[in-house]
Order: sequence, then structure tokens, then C-alpha cells
Amino acid sequence: MKTLALSTESRMIAGAVLLTIVTIEVGGWFMTRIVRGNVPMTDFQRSFARAGHGHAGVLVLLSLIGLLYADATGLTGVPLWIARLGVPVAAILMSGGFFAASTGRGTTAPNRFIWIVWIGALSLAAGVLSLGIGLLTA
Repeated sequence: MKTLALSTESRMIAGAVLLTIVTIEVGGWFMTRIVRGNVPMTDFQRSFARAGHGHAGVLVLLSLIGLLYADATGLTGVPLWIARLGVPVAAILMSGGFFAASTGRGTTAPNRFIWIVWIGALSLAAGVLSLGIGLLTA
């Protein structure tokens, strides 16, 4: 049976990403308070809270999977770092952007911080494109 060997860099990133799961757990607890009506929010704010929490969980898992493949790409330099960090950075930016864009009492539409979500989307695209192209050309 062949074992998977991560580079030191990918292993360190994976360790840091795993630690963020605790914050996602806290977010899940907060979501239970929201759905029980203990936190006053508009329908818009509830939907953005769900989107932020969901994106965090999914993208953190995708980050960990991507790190398993990043070292197998044969990429070096900046493209390798984009493959390693694009998705974890997107997890932070996209989930944080949903929360930031919905702050304020009685908010019913995204505020000026919605741009954070779009920067996160660019980070996600760069990360998966770099990783995918690196795997296809390895």
C-alpha cells in the first residue's frame, strides 16, 4: 500500500486549516441560535448567515482535499502556492464576506462589503484552476 507524503508546507497549511474547523463549529452553534429566533435577523441576514456557514464548511473540506493533490502537480513557485492557498483563502474571504455584507440592524440587502465575497470567488477560481491544470499537465 502506497502512503501519501505531503510536503512540509502542505502539511503545515493542512494543520492550520483543520484548526479552523473549531470556528465553523462555533458558527454552527450560532446558526442554531438564529433558527430558534434567539438572534434578531432579517430573512436576508439569515440567508447570508447560512451561505457564510455553508461556504466555510465546504471550502475548508475542499482545501484539505486540494492539499493532498497540490504536491502531486509538479508545479513550482507561485503556481504551486496558488494551488495550495487559493481555496483556503477563498474559504476565509467568501464566508467572511457573507457575514460582513449582511451586518447592521434590519439589513435587507448586501452592504458595501459584498466585494469580499467576489475576491474570495477569484481566489477559489485561481486555486482550483492552478491545481487542476497542474494535475492535468503533471
